[in-house]
Amino acid sequence: MYQSITANDLEQELKNSQLNILDVRDVDAFVEGHIPDAINIPINELPEKLATLDKEQAYTIICYAGGRSERASQFLAAEGFDVTNVMGGMGAFHGTVTQ
Repeated sequence: MYQSITANDLEQELKNSQLNILDVRDVDAFVEGHIPDAINIPINELPEKLATLDKEQAYTIICYAGGRSERASQFLAAEGFDVTNVMGGMGAFHGTVTQ
């Protein structure tokens, strides 16, 4: 089981706290623009890179529209991670983005 928040809620949370953002878009989309300090692990690489994530940390999962992040959230939650899915993804995110 995992939580979900909107992209707007994420923007507000980022103003007040440091979050572990996991961006599951492909590398090209990530390079074009992402939330500062986000970690990029494309969804198709998640199973093999699972060991690089820390189960003691909570992760906020984002993609472009919310579909891949939802699948990634389901997968990571089943593996024992504390995750929150961002509904609407980067397409709905209007906060600070870096390249």
